[in-house]
Amino acid sequence: MEVISGKIDKKKKVVLYGPEGIGKSSLAAQFPKPIFIDTEGSTTELTVDRLPKPSSWTMLNQQVDWVKQQVGRFETLVIDTVDWAEMLCIESVCSHHNKKGIEDFGYGNGYVYVKEELGRFLNKLSDVIDAGIHVVLTAHSQIVKFEQPDEMGAYDRYQLKLGKKTSSQTAPLVKEWADMVLFINYKTYSIATDDKGKKHKAQGGVRTIYTTHHPAWDAKNRHGLPDEISLDYANIAHIFNSVIASPQIQPNTAPPLTEPQVTPPQQQEQQMQPQPLAAQMPPVVDTTGASKLDPAIPQTLRDLMAQNSVSEEEIQVVVSNKGYYPMGTPIANYDPGFVNGVLVGAWEQVFNMVKDFRNSLPFS
Repeated sequence: MEVISGKIDKKKKVVLYGPEGIGKSSLAAQFPKPIFIDTEGSTTELTVDRLPKPSSWTMLNQQVDWVKQQVGRFETLVIDTVDWAEMLCIESVCSHHNKKGIEDFGYGNGYVYVKEELGRFLNKLSDVIDAGIHVVLTAHSQIVKFEQPDEMGAYDRYQLKLGKKTSSQTAPLVKEWADMVLFINYKTYSIATDDKGKKHKAQGGVRTIYTTHHPAWDAKNRHGLPDEISLDYANIAHIFNSVIASPQIQPNTAPPLTEPQVTPPQQQEQQMQPQPLAAQMPPVVDTTGASKLDPAIPQTLRDLMAQNSVSEEEIQVVVSNKGYYPMGTPIANYDPGFVNGVLVGAWEQVFNMVKDFRNSLPFS
């Protein structure tokens, strides 16, 4: 067996959480070459690259798969926020099992399905890490009542706003997955009192990053950070800007000398012009009229059709071949449960049937 000694640097899995408006997205925007998947549409005031807001769990997974292929162009994938992504996950699980809500499963089974699905999503994000891209998950915080089994009394503590029921295990799953969990909050320096010595009003309010575990919040890091640091990316930049070390020593050989090639000025100018992000997404290239989709089509399906350049006629052909609806039935007339549970929930299979239909056409 090969033994690899010493420290091996790799891309980082980071969770940033705190109350709304604290500056989580702004901090994430300072990571190396970030690309945002804005699940809640809150980055409109940030000058960042972003993908369209995902309207379904399937669309979110496709976007992550696309980012994985952009190594070199982007260095950080930011999912803002993971608790809104969890809502897409819950909607997908309910649609797949034809349930109106997660509580309809009974006996906590719905939360088990959500945990398993989110676990598969985290595995997909780990593949992004292995490909060479940092992953940052932002999340909101919530205050919960916590009681130690061996202690008297209970106290309030901040936790990830995931899995709002005690039977859900998504919050522990995300924390275990991450290399760093950083809690961001306003630090209260003192409590002003009145003349009678009673507590009156909190004083302070400096935005602070907490990096280690505390009875009042969850946090961790593996880089020896101080327990508290100011909300400044410069305090953690050294962790993400380090050079990735290879576990194997590469021979120090000079490349062969080659005659330099001169690029014509016009071609060189074209190469230097950055292409818009939307133009780089392969699904955006519309060859089947997907840009003219009926606005009455449910948004979750319409977004997937547009992202994969699928026309309404192609969906109608696939659906009619399976005997669900007659050919020519407008998608807007399909049952919502069929759209969300079959077309959106099993989009990969649906899209494969669309591609089979395209290949069967003459001169395709």
